Amino acid sequence: MKPKVIVIGSGMGSLAASAILCSKGWKVTLLEQGKVAGGCSSSFEREGFIFESGATTLVGLDAGMPLDYVLKETGIKLNARLLETPMRIFLKDGSELIRYRELDKWISEAERVFGLPGQESFWRECYQISQFVWDTSLKQISFPPSNFSDLVDCALNATVVQLKNAGKALISTEKLLIKHGLHTNIKFREFVDEQLIITAQNSANEVNALFGATALCYTNFGNYYLDGGLITMINKITDYLKINGSEIIYNSEVIKIDKGFNYFIQTAEKTYQTKNLISGIPINNLYDLLNKKSTKDQTAPYSTIQKGRSSAQKLEAKLLLSKKLSGAFTMGLVINGKPNNKEILHHQIVLSKPITGLNSKSIFISFSHPNDSVRTRDGKTIANVSTHVHDPEKNTFENKDQVMNDIIDLLINKGFFRKEQILYSHATTPKGWENWTKRKYGFVGGYPQFMKIKPWQMQNARLEKGLYLVGDSVYPGQGIPGVTLSGIIAANKLIADNK
Repeated sequence: MKPKVIVIGSGMGSLAASAILCSKGWKVTLLEQGKVAGGCSSSFEREGFIFESGATTLVGLDAGMPLDYVLKETGIKLNARLLETPMRIFLKDGSELIRYRELDKWISEAERVFGLPGQESFWRECYQISQFVWDTSLKQISFPPSNFSDLVDCALNATVVQLKNAGKALISTEKLLIKHGLHTNIKFREFVDEQLIITAQNSANEVNALFGATALCYTNFGNYYLDGGLITMINKITDYLKINGSEIIYNSEVIKIDKGFNYFIQTAEKTYQTKNLISGIPINNLYDLLNKKSTKDQTAPYSTIQKGRSSAQKLEAKLLLSKKLSGAFTMGLVINGKPNNKEILHHQIVLSKPITGLNSKSIFISFSHPNDSVRTRDGKTIANVSTHVHDPEKNTFENKDQVMNDIIDLLINKGFFRKEQILYSHATTPKGWENWTKRKYGFVGGYPQFMKIKPWQMQNARLEKGLYLVGDSVYPGQGIPGVTLSGIIAANKLIADNK
């Protein structure tokens, strides 16, 4: 019989790892501090309408991508709508562009808006790089290596194409712009930086070309929509776990982790013991749980705690303070009727001037699908709005209502809807996000990418034999596909360690 695994948190990384383990016969106990699963890839209900918790775009269902891999391994089926047009963008100078899925069509649009020189060669190289990244990601699931077995596996799966493209990790996306003569195109450079902040949490000078090209081309892969919201996918996965003998315990916040011969995971109600632990919470949070001093507990033999370098100390070099991270100011709206441009669900507005109280340069808005009768009813539309807040611990938003009203005015001025169409609205600050998700500082989107951190220096999915990490602070950027990939990697490393 396979040993059991404890998983902390039920975000997409945790669920992906749990589902892969279940497909191999393992039993998982998943501890979730909230009332529903999914974390930042979930949905919640208010006033009878369903709003997205965090992520609003769904990528990764194309053949060979991480989410497709999980679905095939488990047999889970999703009835997803492919969006023909992924996104529209309002630029600072008032011009607009459409992010078409078809590469040739997108190149023509980019040339129309930003000028002809360099656009075609830049986007064709970015697309080639992004294809390589997704093609390689599931062939190198031992990367980055942390032991000899990982190194052997990486070597056995290495190809000439991988070696040829590895150098892209050593140059910045800005170097790619310079190569194609686009670094002096200010309008284009601003566009690139605002696209990267959505997916890589940083700008072109700090995001390496492998991640940057992939981030910039996410609209050139399948972007999907799920009726009922992302919770539809989460429910499919949690149902699979339960059917296969695993369990999810809600309202079960972990308050401390001790390490002896096993791991002892303490909640307010119970202390769990396991040989294999997967953490789906951010590294900052996990560090705090591991770093708390032990107290006597009859259920855990703390006298067996190992000496030497602690699990927490192994994370210290990877921790980031609030000033290096981004939180989010998020809003939910119910609109009476359909918004203009209803055929496009996702929009980014690059701000010509900052909104008072915000330190971000763009706003992102996503609408419910006009044919989705689960999230909404009676011809109404749901809108999720978000914008980055840099250094979230420092920004307390005493003017929350004013920020919300200014954003609504902006959306009205852009022609999405009229003021009298708004039936309901709510807003959440980074502090509210922290209170709800327990993510330290209320940060979102994962750790930013930095050029000084090479791909092989990213936090390994195996902190040590027996303790594995998933989530957006392990595999930063690339949204749901990246987080799902972190779960696949962790599950495979755990399985390899128990052979």
